[in-house]
Amino acid sequence: MPSDAISSPRVRIQPQPFDVAQEIAALQAGDPRVGAVCTFVGTVRDRNGPGPAGSVQTMELEHYPGMTEKAIEAMVDAAFARFDILGARVVHRVGLLRPTDGVVLVVVTSAHRGQSFQACEFLMDYLKTQAPFWKKEQTPEGAHWVDARVSDDDALARWGIEARNA
Repeated sequence: MPSDAISSPRVRIQPQPFDVAQEIAALQAGDPRVGAVCTFVGTVRDRNGPGPAGSVQTMELEHYPGMTEKAIEAMVDAAFARFDILGARVVHRVGLLRPTDGVVLVVVTSAHRGQSFQACEFLMDYLKTQAPFWKKEQTPEGAHWVDARVSDDDALARWGIEARNA
């Protein structure tokens, strides 16, 4: 089992904002083997284009407690199996979010940068397609559920994993 799995949680689902510096410090925790830390922060953005007609006013994320954490833990296990990494952490928010709010944080540590970059990207590609979250956007036209995108499935396919969203 990876060393960080016991000393701190690898996966957290929470409504409150996360502190990137605090999460990095907790994952690194004075481990002298760490030579690289890669982070990714995903934010709520207006993916419908410019102008008030298509603006995302809010995004609401829902999940099944327990099931979602278990699925993401399996993703983290897969990253440890594929890459030479020392630690990994995923923090994902749920609830009502507004544009520019942080939604997801992925932090990966390793001895060398290449492994951290690859594992971080792998985890995000996996999260975008396989994590059991449901997203509802509120726009001036009303609320609608966000469907999985083919481009996200293609990103996961480059890791040799077939998306289950089709």
